[in-house]
Amino acid sequence: MSETWSNIIAFLKSIDWFRDTLDIALVAFVIYSIIKLVRDSRAEQLLKGILIFGVAFLMASLLDLKTIYYLLKAVFDYSLLVIIIIFQPEIRRALEQVAHSRLSPLRLFGKGDEEAKLEIKRWQKAISAACSAIESLQRQRMGALIVFERNTKLGEIINSGTIINAEATPELIGNIFFSKAPLHDGAMILRDGIVYAAGCILPLTDNQQVSRELGTRHRAAVGMSENSDSLVVVVSEETGTVSMAVGGELKRNYTMEALRVALENGMIWDRSRWDKDGEIKAKGLFRRWKSK
Repeated sequence: MSETWSNIIAFLKSIDWFRDTLDIALVAFVIYSIIKLVRDSRAEQLLKGILIFGVAFLMASLLDLKTIYYLLKAVFDYSLLVIIIIFQPEIRRALEQVAHSRLSPLRLFGKGDEEAKLEIKRWQKAISAACSAIESLQRQRMGALIVFERNTKLGEIINSGTIINAEATPELIGNIFFSKAPLHDGAMILRDGIVYAAGCILPLTDNQQVSRELGTRHRAAVGMSENSDSLVVVVSEETGTVSMAVGGELKRNYTMEALRVALENGMIWDRSRWDKDGEIKAKGLFRRWKSK
């Protein structure tokens, strides 16, 4: 079998059009990925600046403008290091997207059925508790900031707060965000379907496109989603509006049902993979089991 595949690959390599087509397709994919990464972010404006510098460098070379040429050449000699420093959040997010499969936010691949079932049930219970608490906080005009940890581990963020490590219930979540509670100003971290920490400090976004009308909680939600693959839910203290930040983007005005669906899709998988009896339809990725 291996010899057959080797012969097929050798034959395809001998065809120039195949190699050229593959080369062009890979380059197009890389360019598309870069555009998708920087679109609608601060990196877009920075990339435009770099392109302007590139055009100026080319013009200086063609017109033999020696002074400006050497100045720009000195800039481009260190451009790779500068780009890495400036685009650090975007590069980090891109590498995380490559490293983690979007088909398995819970990383259930390789887990036993029983372990997978327990984790799924914990998240279902945690999401239900969070939505109930958020609905209550929304009515009382109390703010909240809840981080649903996925693949990116948030150890540094957790260390900035207080470890709770308790079962997620509407009462616990509501009490933590009660306006006079000591931990209400920080963020709550949900890890593996439990309330793991509270009172945590999140990084604020530097994105200038975020509306100035939004407060610190919303900027922290966007900042956290820029630096990890977490889902971050924020409740406005002033308006009661429920928003969620994902991948550096903030989506607002969630209803409770829409929020529940978004969290289940993000933390478990799409509902269409479940049938009426609660049986997982993982399309061959996992063994099938009946939930008890």
